[in-house]
Amino acid sequence: MIKHLKPAIILFVLLTLLTGVIYPAIVTGLAQLLFPYQAGGSIITDGRGNPAGSSLIGQHFSSPGHFWGRPSATAPLPYNAAASSGSNLGPTNPALIDAVKARILALKEADPGNKTPIPVDLITASASGLDPHISPAAADYQINRVAKARNMKLEQLRALIDANTEPRQWGFLGEPRVNVLALNQALDAIR
Repeated sequence: MIKHLKPAIILFVLLTLLTGVIYPAIVTGLAQLLFPYQAGGSIITDGRGNPAGSSLIGQHFSSPGHFWGRPSATAPLPYNAAASSGSNLGPTNPALIDAVKARILALKEADPGNKTPIPVDLITASASGLDPHISPAAADYQINRVAKARNMKLEQLRALIDANTEPRQWGFLGEPRVNVLALNQALDAIR
């Protein structure tokens, strides 16, 4: 019996070391060496060098003087990375319809004079519920509200949006997007 167990135990220990220790250490070391910003969590810092958040996880902004991000589907706290998931509500689900109506109402109440169509990414959550980006159209939709709250010129805000708009990845993947945290940090730096 020991004759049969000994090779199995040795193989178990060797594979555990290989796949549980050596391989993760090599991958982690290469990631830290080749992609230190991404491997470290893609942390964005404030003006004093303190961590303000990640460029990969959205944050909740509700002040009229800030740009608002895409709604988060995580509960009970918005943008909770430990609870990342979509709402899994279908397009005819009454709960989704009510949530979208409430988001539309909140946007209209925050800027009653804005009669332009609301971009869909301001009223629907992403699949992960953590999306840190909005479309340039969603940022443009909020310009009047932010300009009034901060007493700024529209041209100045448009320039900030343009400066914080990321192009398509490699020129052809995805859509142009605006990182809300980076945009709001640039906005706060003006004050």
